[in-house]
Amino acid sequence: MEFVRPSINYPVHPYDELLTRTVQKFPENTALVFKDISLTYRELDGLVNSFANALLELGVKQGDRVCLFMTNRPEFIVSWFAIARIGATISPMNPSYKEREVAYQLSNSEAVGIVVQNELLPLVQAAMPDAPNLRLIITAGPGQAANADGTYSFAKLVKSHPSTPPAKPEIGWDDLLALPYSSGTTGLPKGVLLSHRNLVCNAYQMVGSSRININDNLMLFLPFYHIYGTMLMGSGILAGAKAVLMERFEPVECMRLIKAHKITLFYSVPPVLVMLTNWPLLKEQDLSSIRHVMSGAAPLAPEVARRFQQMTGVTVLQGYGLTEASPLTHINPVYDERLIKTETVGLPVHDTEQKIVDIETGEKELGPGEVGELIVRGPQVMQGYWNAPEATAATLRNGWLFTGDIGSMDEEGYVIISDRKKEMIKYKGFGIAPAEIEALLFEHPAVADVAVIPKPDEEAGEIPKAFVVLRATADPITPDDLVKWANGKLAGYKNLREVEFIDAIPKNPSGKLLRRVLKDRERAKLNQQA
Repeated sequence: MEFVRPSINYPVHPYDELLTRTVQKFPENTALVFKDISLTYRELDGLVNSFANALLELGVKQGDRVCLFMTNRPEFIVSWFAIARIGATISPMNPSYKEREVAYQLSNSEAVGIVVQNELLPLVQAAMPDAPNLRLIITAGPGQAANADGTYSFAKLVKSHPSTPPAKPEIGWDDLLALPYSSGTTGLPKGVLLSHRNLVCNAYQMVGSSRININDNLMLFLPFYHIYGTMLMGSGILAGAKAVLMERFEPVECMRLIKAHKITLFYSVPPVLVMLTNWPLLKEQDLSSIRHVMSGAAPLAPEVARRFQQMTGVTVLQGYGLTEASPLTHINPVYDERLIKTETVGLPVHDTEQKIVDIETGEKELGPGEVGELIVRGPQVMQGYWNAPEATAATLRNGWLFTGDIGSMDEEGYVIISDRKKEMIKYKGFGIAPAEIEALLFEHPAVADVAVIPKPDEEAGEIPKAFVVLRATADPITPDDLVKWANGKLAGYKNLREVEFIDAIPKNPSGKLLRRVLKDRERAKLNQQA
C-alpha cells in the first residue's frame, strides 16, 4: 500500500537516551504508576542515575552481563535503564523459573550480577554453584530476603548514591544491550544478541506504527522479562506516555485500573482475550477510554477478536514479532479501522522488508496467497545467538531473519500467520496448521478455549487432535458432535480426527500454548495402551 509506513530517520543514540530525551521534554509527566507508587519522568531518571552509580561502585563494567529476575515493578524499569546507561548488558529472566533454569541462564550468560525479587532469592542462592561468574546479588521488592548474607538491598543502594548522571562510557550503536533467552520449541533456550541499534530502532518503529503519544496511558501487565513487555516499556518511555503496571493479569483489578487511569492502549495476548470473552462481567465494564487492543505473542483466532469487539465496542488488532527482531515486525494500521484486517498481523513496520519463501529450501519467493515461511529484514533484526554460530547461520541468511513461522501474504502485503514451522502437523505428507483448526473451533458457541496437537498415527504419520475447554453455559455437546461440525468446514486432509474435553489448556506465563505438555500427555497415554 503506497505511503503506508515510509522509511523514517532513526536518531543514533544509546538506549538509555530514550529516557533522557523524554526527561528533557516532559520532566513532570507521570512515567509510571504501580500500586501506591507514582513516578514522574524526572524522578524515574534520578532513580536510574542513583542505581547506575551504585552498580559502577560495585564493580559492574561495560560489557558485563547482569540478570533481572523479578515481576513487573518499578525496580525492573530502573534496573534496565541503569544497566544500559553504564554500557553493561541486561539478561532478563522469567520469574517462574525453577532452580535448574535459573542456573542455566546464569551460567550460560556468564552473568556477573543479578537483581532479584526477595522471594526468589533462594533460587539464585541454590543455583550459585553452577554460576561461577556471579559475584553480585541485589535484592528488590517487599519482604526480607532470606539468608541474605553477601547481598545488597536495591532500596538502600538507591538511597545512598547520588542522582547525578554517572560517568558514561562510549557506547557504540552496535554494542550489545540485551541478552534475552528465546525458548523455542526444541533444545535449551538460546541467548539472543540485541544491540542498542536493534532496540532503539524498534522503539521508534513501535511508537511510529502505533501512534503512541504523551497523552496515552498504557496498561502493562505483560511481563517485562518477555520481549513483548520489554518493547512496551521502552516505547512507552520514548513517547512520554504513562505506564500503569500490574505484576500479573487479574480481570477485576485490571478493569479498576482502566477506569481509574483512563487507559487508552491495552496490550494483550490471546489467552487473556479468550478469558475476558468468557468472563460474565465483561459486558458491564466501561472501556470507552481505550483506542484499541493490540494482541501479540501468538495467533489470535478471528472469532475471539470479533466476540471481544462485540461485547466491548473496542477495536482489536493483531501485531507480530519475535525475540530475534526486538520484537516488532508487523502491526495492523491503527489510524483507520477500515484498514485493519482482523485475521492478519498487518503490514511490516517502518524499514522492514518481508518475503514468504518455500518451507523446504527457503530460496524460492512465493506469491500472494501461497503458504510458506515468513522471512524479514530490518534494523531491529538481532546480531545472532549467544555462543551458537550454527544456530545463527541457520536463522540469519544474507541479512534475512528466517522466523520459523508459517503464513501467507495477500495482494496488499498483509500477512496471515498460521503456525510455527516446527508445529505443523504432517498428515500423509500434507502440512496442517494447528492454529487454523483452533481458529475454526473458536467459532463454535460451546468452545471456550482450544489447542490442537499432532497425534502419532501408524498410517498417516500424524493426525489432528483437539483438546477443548467448554463454556460453562454451553448446551450439552459430545466430542463427536464437535468433530462433525468442524469437518464440515475443513478440507478432507485437514479433518479433525479426535476431540478430548479438558478443564484448562496449559500455557506459559507469556500466554503461549504449551503444546508439548499435551503432546507428552498423549504420548504417555499411547505408551500405556501399547
